[in-house]
Amino acid sequence: MAGITQDWETIVIRKKAPTAAARKDEKAVNAARRAGADIETIRKANAGTNKAASSSTSMNTRKLDEETENLAHDKVPTELKKAIMQARMDKKLTQSQLAQLINEKPQIIQDYESGKAIPNQQIISKLERALGAKLRGKK
Repeated sequence: MAGITQDWETIVIRKKAPTAAARKDEKAVNAARRAGADIETIRKANAGTNKAASSSTSMNTRKLDEETENLAHDKVPTELKKAIMQARMDKKLTQSQLAQLINEKPQIIQDYESGKAIPNQQIISKLERALGAKLRGKK
């Protein structure tokens, strides 16, 4: 044990210089003022305002206000709702069973029968095949 020696080296840890963002914080600015260093202040043109965005927004808002056309999604017609419901009842199926037959969620069948759904021709054709009834066009 007497022959063991340890070699200790001194290690110096240096902190990095502050980044640009860190130099701009309030503490750094106050420290620079106390030290008498030159401090440069720059005022940005639209800092803290929404002036650039507001002019285009007001134009869009005005166009929307002037728009008189009533826009809405198509809904399931009453005849289609009744036809789906009647065909399902004739087959003695629940909404869930019908949904399973056409690989859709039960909510979709519910939406079609209540008239809330946006008509989708693919779903309507699946319903026609599963129910064995013609739901669109002339009967």
